[in-house]
Amino acid sequence: MFSTGQLIFAGFFVVSFIAVIIFSYRKDTRLHKKYYKGSFYVLIGFIVFILLLFFIKTQLNH
Repeated sequence: MFSTGQLIFAGFFVVSFIAVIIFSYRKDTRLHKKYYKGSFYVLIGFIVFILLLFFIKTQLNH
């Protein structure tokens, strides 16, 4: 389906892309802590909301 060269390119691309993402995130860590201070609570809220919807769905199907 894919040639050996395409698979090698895809492997290098994925590794380099992940490396750039990690480098960029570490570079901006101070800014993330300053400007996105309450984002963890928003994430927890979304997870609780999705779990609540799942619970309601399972209870209504019984």
